Amino acid sequence: MKRSVLALDRVLVLLLGLVLLVGGVATALWGAGRLPAAVTAPEELRTGALTRAFDASWWTAAAAVGGVVLALLGIRWLVGHLPARAGGTVALTGSAPGRRLALDLDSPVSVAADVLGTTAGVRSARGSLSRGPRGGRIVTLRAVVEPTADIPAVVTAAEGVCEDVLGVIGRTDVQARVQVAVARRARGLPRAS
Repeated sequence: MKRSVLALDRVLVLLLGLVLLVGGVATALWGAGRLPAAVTAPEELRTGALTRAFDASWWTAAAAVGGVVLALLGIRWLVGHLPARAGGTVALTGSAPGRRLALDLDSPVSVAADVLGTTAGVRSARGSLSRGPRGGRIVTLRAVVEPTADIPAVVTAAEGVCEDVLGVIGRTDVQARVQVAVARRARGLPRAS
């Protein structure tokens, strides 16, 4: 998610929370008859104007327009919360004006996952690329290892793969991390008959 989306979410949630809190306290005080003297509140609510608005000829069109606007705002909110695609190409160091050296980031990440997957004790490995909080990119390698795997050997291999992939990419704004999960059961070997 982008920082602007997070900031907007926090502001909107704060405002909604304040409105609900003030409205709830005011309703409770009104119901208990303890509103301050400066606040004049009716003894009862009359909904005649609201009923007339529902019966008006323009109400159906206004409700439809309001529904469409709310639906578009909801779609925009959902799209804003989609994870940003971090793949694509990046310029490599050594690029000159008029000549650009570019690297497809998905390829080294995929190869790094394949290399990690060949480590003894690793059942499966996959790699992904995401955007970091400050605009950089994060290479994430996820490995599932056998319960009997030599974890220090897997960690050493993962560190080597991370160094290699960062060396291939050659940029300081790219970070790497490895997530290792241990399988619950050892993989059963097929039986020969």
